Amino acid sequence: MSPSWVVSRLGRSLVTLWLLMSFTFVALTLSADPALQILGPEADEEALAAFRQAWGLDQPLWRQYLQHLGRIAAFDFGLSYRTAEPAIEMVMARLPASLSLMIPTGLLAVAVGVPLGVLAAIRRNTLIDRGAMMFAILGFAVPNFLVGILLIYAFSVWLGWLQPSGIVDWRSWIMPVITMASAEAAIFARFARTSMAEVLGHPMMRTALANGIPWRQAVREHALPNAAIPIVTMIGLVFGGLIASGVITENVFSWPGIGRFLVDSVAARDFAVVQTIVLLVGVTMILANLIVDLAYGWIDPRVRDSRR
Repeated sequence: MSPSWVVSRLGRSLVTLWLLMSFTFVALTLSADPALQILGPEADEEALAAFRQAWGLDQPLWRQYLQHLGRIAAFDFGLSYRTAEPAIEMVMARLPASLSLMIPTGLLAVAVGVPLGVLAAIRRNTLIDRGAMMFAILGFAVPNFLVGILLIYAFSVWLGWLQPSGIVDWRSWIMPVITMASAEAAIFARFARTSMAEVLGHPMMRTALANGIPWRQAVREHALPNAAIPIVTMIGLVFGGLIASGVITENVFSWPGIGRFLVDSVAARDFAVVQTIVLLVGVTMILANLIVDLAYGWIDPRVRDSRR
């Protein structure tokens, strides 16, 4: 992996991050007046003007934008309009709850989706293949909030086994993790099946079998390593996007993570908090893509050689 390639990737990542921050700033600033949102419509003009002056909202948009970029460059993410606490501390306080949901979700999705897709490709046009693809279609088509509501109705309302919201004990993770993992596992299953089916139909496999290599050995040594390359890409993208996809699930289960906090902050026009969460999600996605690119070179020497 040449240093120039790594530098170019980092440069593109920084440009992407800047575009994301700029878009978020403009969209939030033009969407509503935080003074009205925080103080309420019954506040008088004098109080509204004092609030805008205290937070610099009475300045021209271009000046607010430059000040915002300057603060971000100095790792100052601003203060919450609602509590006057540092936004980064408020977000970091809720991050462990989100991570405790994301990590088992990602692991469960990979553990279920990838083997299911590989098995479906090996057993193409059989009952196993059709069952796996039916699971994949349902998992992808049914929205997360509907899966969550159905689980709450079944296991909380009807059976009374699980708490429907918040963190009570270890069982609190069961329904949110299944809700999020169902869609991600469906994506992995479809992707793994397509990737594996392409490799199994490749002349390389026919050559290996013609040379007397047993089927299982050919699959293990030739098919799986080649099929793993695009699957690694998907794993990186899914893990990177779990914070964003967890927004709906955290709200359904009243989970005290940053997804639910983001919705509350957008509704309150708490710009510093929203910007911090968006920046965190963006950095996570960019890092995930960067790790995937590096993993490409490790898995496939041809990719590594082409980047020298």
